[in-house]
Amino acid sequence: MRKPLVATLFALVITGAGMAPAVAAPVSAPAAVKADVGPAAATAPTLKAVNFAGTVSLSNCSGSVVRFPGSADTDPALVMTNGHCLETGFPEPGEVIVGQASSRSFGLLNASATRVGTLRASKVAYSTMTDTDVTIYQLTTTYAQIKSSYNISALTLQDTHPVAGTAITVVSGYWKRTYACNVDGFVYRLKEGDWTWKDSLRYTSACQTIGGTSGSPVIDNATGKVVAVNNTGNEDGQRCTENNPCEVDANGNVTVREGINYAEETYQIAACFGAGNKLDLSRSGCTLPKP
Repeated sequence: MRKPLVATLFALVITGAGMAPAVAAPVSAPAAVKADVGPAAATAPTLKAVNFAGTVSLSNCSGSVVRFPGSADTDPALVMTNGHCLETGFPEPGEVIVGQASSRSFGLLNASATRVGTLRASKVAYSTMTDTDVTIYQLTTTYAQIKSSYNISALTLQDTHPVAGTAITVVSGYWKRTYACNVDGFVYRLKEGDWTWKDSLRYTSACQTIGGTSGSPVIDNATGKVVAVNNTGNEDGQRCTENNPCEVDANGNVTVREGINYAEETYQIAACFGAGNKLDLSRSGCTLPKP
């Protein structure tokens, strides 16, 4: 989940990919994997109506303005990114952060990836790197206010488990770049360094995400809904180390897939938020880790 900016930019130069200004990334960009936009990308599924509207750029990651099926337009809007993108540093294994003060800013993008405004957090509603890798920020503005000011709607989180074979797009607001592939399958446990994630989503090889794409929404091309949040990949073929996650099955067998990238499912998050987009980890059906 850590990779120096210079290495990420070097990989982009080698592959001919577009580069963002150097000031856009920190010295260590989370969830970086080597860029590869060769023949695999050419066979990726055709995109439908997936674009950048509602995605955001962070100082070190990507993210998106999200809502749940039950959210109201008058609710405070939420931004989703990775737990390891939290501005105060990586949550420790077993650590869950709720209600932490934050004034973090986010660059809001329109459909063509033009930055049209700045959104600001009021707090970290929820953040963890245990079982999943997610941070949910509550904003100072409502969905209705964002729609009125920028004519941009939030992305909706799908509240059912994703399906293998689904055509998906990873949309990076940081790089203003998309990655198209399919859901290859699901991982019982994904282990990286000291962290372990449950039921992770594995991409087919066409999604060669890079540093700065951490926190990008993973969108179902057919529905336009978010099914996961992009978070990591195995860079060098190492076993269960940082930047080299390994797959562990229910019997403890370990599989290493060099060059393959992963996301954490988001369908379970909606059950933990009630009326007014208020976090309630005691709600029926909420399975997110608790403090």
